[in-house]
Amino acid sequence: MKTVNDIAEWLLQSGALVVLVLFLWGYAKPLLTAKAKTAKTEQSRQLWTLAEQVAEAAVNAMASRNLPGTDKYAKAVDMVQTTLSKHGHHIAPEEAEAVVQSVYEKSGLASQPVKSVEPQGSVAAIDPKEAK
Repeated sequence: MKTVNDIAEWLLQSGALVVLVLFLWGYAKPLLTAKAKTAKTEQSRQLWTLAEQVAEAAVNAMASRNLPGTDKYAKAVDMVQTTLSKHGHHIAPEEAEAVVQSVYEKSGLASQPVKSVEPQGSVAAIDPKEAK
């Protein structure tokens, strides 16, 4: 026990302990920084996945509404931001717009032809040349 005590006292008095701690800190700091970056990247990836799921629900909800496209887009973006902020995740408006646009393009709604709806009580005229 006396030997262990003598070694500890020597480390403290000679400054070797300080050098050892600084050496280990210099070695450990880059590892901790890399670990923090990896964790932040994974957290961002999971937040983007959550934002995509919320945006998909918002786009699908807006698809059946009888509104102009710009209004649907604005409401979907607002729905994404509101839903995420309710759960403690705040994203920039540009990111919300990007995720809604991405989900919209993936959904296939952009490639569907627009159906023209005729007002009730009106009948399209028949061209006699096409009737043959």
